[in-house]
Amino acid sequence: MPSAPTTSDAILACAQSLIMAGGYNGFSYADIAEVVGIRKASIHHHFPGKADLVRALVARYRRDAEAGLAALDRQVADPAARLRAYLGYWEACIADARAPICVCALLASELPVLPDPVAIEVRAHFRTLAAWLASAMERGAAEGSLRLADTAAVEAEMFMATVHGAMLSARAYGDAGMFGAITRPVLHRLAG
Repeated sequence: MPSAPTTSDAILACAQSLIMAGGYNGFSYADIAEVVGIRKASIHHHFPGKADLVRALVARYRRDAEAGLAALDRQVADPAARLRAYLGYWEACIADARAPICVCALLASELPVLPDPVAIEVRAHFRTLAAWLASAMERGAAEGSLRLADTAAVEAEMFMATVHGAMLSARAYGDAGMFGAITRPVLHRLAG
């Protein structure tokens, strides 16, 4: 039975929504206090500074993403189907606006101005995702379900860049369908 959300959970959830809406510098503790219904001092009690808050948020996001990728590994044996499921997850998130963009992709665009502890977490997310994609691609190539034009590591980076770019395009055009329009041909090339 899941435990009830804590004040810390509410602060992190609010911060994530605010970051997705306006980036790292697009919110303040006053914004969170108003949405969550607490005083700024309460936020400082849990997260002394904004960098602490966003680092904790990205660390939690990374743990959740890693758990999701591990679940895909357990539930979907075929690497091509695994990549399709990964794209399907994001396509659904963008379509229903529950997660219209990867928090780490958004923060990566702000790396030059992010505090080092946050930047380290963001980069770690990219490394983890790239390794997972490369592993799926290596396995798919070995089993014959994927055709790689380059090394698995390079293909993984191209795939990841396409996914994140498709998120940005969907956002820029205000059209969730852009995500699939951009990502489906890449998967078709790999699995076709």
